[in-house]
Amino acid sequence: MMQIRKTLTLRHSGGGNAPEDEGESIFAHAITHQLCVRASYNRGLVILAPHILYTRHGDRFADAVVIERNGARSTETKLGTFKLSGLRGAVITSEPFNPFDGYDAGDDRYTETIIARILS
Repeated sequence: MMQIRKTLTLRHSGGGNAPEDEGESIFAHAITHQLCVRASYNRGLVILAPHILYTRHGDRFADAVVIERNGARSTETKLGTFKLSGLRGAVITSEPFNPFDGYDAGDDRYTETIIARILS
């Protein structure tokens, strides 16, 4: 005779955007304190140095420098754009970062709403 196993399901009591709101608060805090963030992105693990969190066409984005991808240090230092909904399991690390010289807070892509940005 087969035994039926019970399944436990957890649901956030907030609205449907709860994971993205949590990601927003994690990135905003990391940017304010210039701390790196570890997250899953495109089935890989990344450590990011987020510089700015903003909205564009109603979606939230973070521009960040990739410090490490899948355990290997990044060989090229550049500012990349990451859609917040694509970053999973984001956590703040204790690793601080210095602002990237190529970051321009006045760039046209940041014209909608800036949620958080480093002060350079």
